[in-house]
Amino acid sequence: MQGHGHGQPAKRPPHTAVLVLVRVLFVAAGFLSLGFLAGAMQLRLALVTRRALDWALFAAVLALDAISVALVGSDPTDDVETVRGNVGMCLLFATLAAATVYYLVAEIRHYGRRAREFAAHRPVPAPAPAPAYGYPGPAVPPYLPPATPVPSGMPTPPPSAPHTPVPGPPPVVPPSHRPAPARIDQVRAELDELSDYLRRQDGRTEDGR
Repeated sequence: MQGHGHGQPAKRPPHTAVLVLVRVLFVAAGFLSLGFLAGAMQLRLALVTRRALDWALFAAVLALDAISVALVGSDPTDDVETVRGNVGMCLLFATLAAATVYYLVAEIRHYGRRAREFAAHRPVPAPAPAPAYGYPGPAVPPYLPPATPVPSGMPTPPPSAPHTPVPGPPPVVPPSHRPAPARIDQVRAELDELSDYLRRQDGRTEDGR
């Protein structure tokens, strides 16, 4: 018993500029021929999509163009003034307009769907494997400053030794503030004067008694 196997990979759609150029050429051919080549657009669409509906519409456009040509050709006047000639021209232009609109819409949808399918089936690049546990990753070279170019004729300076930081002096601790001796002596003198003043007041009080 065999399996289904892998599906057919999605094909890359043509470039957008190429598709626009092809559409312009087919639409211009239909209008420049006054609708007699309207079936070319439907044939192009049927070959691209390969759907039974588009092949059936291609056959219908050919039939309508043949009827229009027959009606216009049966008009005996040179300016297409009879009813049959007018009906044939109207049918021809209506077929051209319908075929142009359907061709543009159907082809744009077809290639838009193909672009989405191609984007969905496009392989995504696998990420780089992470280093296994216990093994170092890729070595990263240390950063080196760019060398200064030396003018020609001048001696090359010797490489400088690595800079070693020099310890600075120890921090200076400010001395603690202590009351000056002069302040103590002043307070002591003021206390002595106050004591003398009080003794004199006491002596005067006893004399007055």
